[in-house]
Amino acid sequence: MPPIQFVVDRRDAGKTLAAVLKVRFGIPWAHAKRLVENKHVRVSGQVETDVARRLKLGKRVELAAGTVELKKADKSGGSKGKRDEVKPAPKKPPAKPTPPAAKPAGKKSAPAGLLSLDDIVYLDDALVVVNKPAGLTTMRNEDEVAEFGAGQRFLTRTLAGALPALLGTPDRAVVAVHRLDRDTSGLVVFARTRAAGEVLTKQFRAHSTERRYVALTRGVPPAKRIASVLVRDRGDGRRGSTTDLVAEDGKRAVTHVSVAETFGRFALVECRLETGRTHQVRIHLGEAGAPLCGETVYDRPIDGKPRPDGSGAKRPMLHAIRLGFTHPETGAEVSWEVAPPADFREVLTRLRKEHAAE
Repeated sequence: MPPIQFVVDRRDAGKTLAAVLKVRFGIPWAHAKRLVENKHVRVSGQVETDVARRLKLGKRVELAAGTVELKKADKSGGSKGKRDEVKPAPKKPPAKPTPPAAKPAGKKSAPAGLLSLDDIVYLDDALVVVNKPAGLTTMRNEDEVAEFGAGQRFLTRTLAGALPALLGTPDRAVVAVHRLDRDTSGLVVFARTRAAGEVLTKQFRAHSTERRYVALTRGVPPAKRIASVLVRDRGDGRRGSTTDLVAEDGKRAVTHVSVAETFGRFALVECRLETGRTHQVRIHLGEAGAPLCGETVYDRPIDGKPRPDGSGAKRPMLHAIRLGFTHPETGAEVSWEVAPPADFREVLTRLRKEHAAE
């Protein structure tokens, strides 16, 4: 039996290999992922094992015979007009998942708040790692859940609410173990079982996870370890640091700041979280005199005026670039890294050019 072949067309170009296989052959995400990881797929004649490989127009993709079953196909093995209707081949025992080390750079961002299969960085039966788009809330807050329940009706959609249907398991809720701000992009993990959720939650509470962010700032912050006690109201209605080290609602927060690049009055900064408090990076950078480009909350001293922002950023320029932890089932150390989205890169490129022209 000959292999199943197709040529990447305009509908497929730029999408990940797993996403294209899922759509073309009508198979579940997990099935598409196993086909690639079990070396059943070739691209341009070479075995491809990276589910996140982005396909280029005109590339030929081959699947080993019998891995999917075609229902309707023309004699040439290609498709005419609409894509061939297919059904998955009989299921084989799942292979042990191998997490990808990184997501390719250069991905164009979807419109703010929209989620697609391309945003799934890693998936197995225990967890799912997502490259969250800016503009999408991670999960429902406690007050909303208490008043309205965890559903979507009458409320803005959340990443936690959208994921089950996107993964093809609408009745299987995901468990949020940490969050990113609505306007922050980047890596976030959800558990898919209660047991995995408990293990991951313990790791985040113990601050044993690896969490790194990149940020664009107005002003150059000091490269140092910033430690403070954060409270809900620092004195002007905003979250922030307090000098009261025994404040009732105070939480210790530690951020390690390094400066990667400066361009005049702006900088590209990397932040490693030792703790993970609400708005921690935004607060620490703002209080260090270098608020995020696009920041409108933590951009001023207590009772002071906002610092000027000439970056043109439409949101706070903060991206969770790297995430690592111990896998809750296998015990393996796993980590991922994703490049910042298009709007972040566009602001960075513009600031570099403007500084070079000065």
